[in-house]
Amino acid sequence: MLIYLLRHGLTAYNAEKRYQGQRDIPLCPAGRAQLRQADLRPETVYITPLCRTRQTAEVLFPGARLVEVKDLQEMCFGSFEGRNFIEMEHDPDYLAWVNANCESPCPDGETKAVFSERVCRAFAALVDRALADGEETLVILAHGGTQMAAMERYALPHADYYHWCAPNAGGYVLDAGDWAEQRVLHLLKTVQYTKEDAR
Repeated sequence: MLIYLLRHGLTAYNAEKRYQGQRDIPLCPAGRAQLRQADLRPETVYITPLCRTRQTAEVLFPGARLVEVKDLQEMCFGSFEGRNFIEMEHDPDYLAWVNANCESPCPDGETKAVFSERVCRAFAALVDRALADGEETLVILAHGGTQMAAMERYALPHADYYHWCAPNAGGYVLDAGDWAEQRVLHLLKTVQYTKEDAR
């Protein structure tokens, strides 16, 4: 089975380098305009409750059934959401979080460990179900953080969490052949579903 683990298209918050987290920010006009249809036609695409994933999926996979999975949504950055690093360069809570490699709790938000566990549990359940159902392809269209959490835990070759944040509308194609026995996924290639860069 092949797994496509994709990130949503560009939003205004992405363009302004703002922490987006669980705020329900739509695609910006430029983000929507640069999307192109994907080269596969899955019956079902798993998305999150945040509208940027649904809007992206509707362009990449027209006609697919979209199924929301709440626990795949982005990390909650608490009071950092809506702000960028320039606006917080003198914020002691933000500086402490960055100095802790972004692994301590965000004020009113999640820790990286709690977030990763949430995502990986939901992700693994989807993989297990798709394999049990004999599916040939599993498509998940979520967030940069979702990719980082799942890829750090399950992808081979192994790489650090921050290595795995794909560009907007980009992502990874993974082979689940060894999943049942070893709980690992082999990276086959990267994909990019924007008009300017069709790698």
